[in-house]
Amino acid sequence: MMTANDFIETKAPQLAYFGKAFLNNQLDYKEIQLYMWDVLEEWQFISNNPIQLAEQPSDTEKVFWHLLYCFDHWSGWAIKGNQYLRQQVHECCDYIDIGGNVPQSCIGIRP
Repeated sequence: MMTANDFIETKAPQLAYFGKAFLNNQLDYKEIQLYMWDVLEEWQFISNNPIQLAEQPSDTEKVFWHLLYCFDHWSGWAIKGNQYLRQQVHECCDYIDIGGNVPQSCIGIRP
């Protein structure tokens, strides 16, 4: 059975890839929204099993949920047009890809 950590290790790199592709005008915002709903649907199988959620969320998981929230809460044009939001999405994608310090103002919690 997949753990929460396994789930994040699989999904976080995909989300970072989609996020960067979106910022570089290589992916339509609707594709990210479809991905987001797929992730949340799959997460239900893990979140319904309390044993799988016993482990504490990693920094990568926190950044993942924050990034997913950004794509859910803000429109595509807002993310691209607002330098602060654009930078935040970029920093979250970079953190997931290469690590380093958790981006400032990054507060991600499990749904």
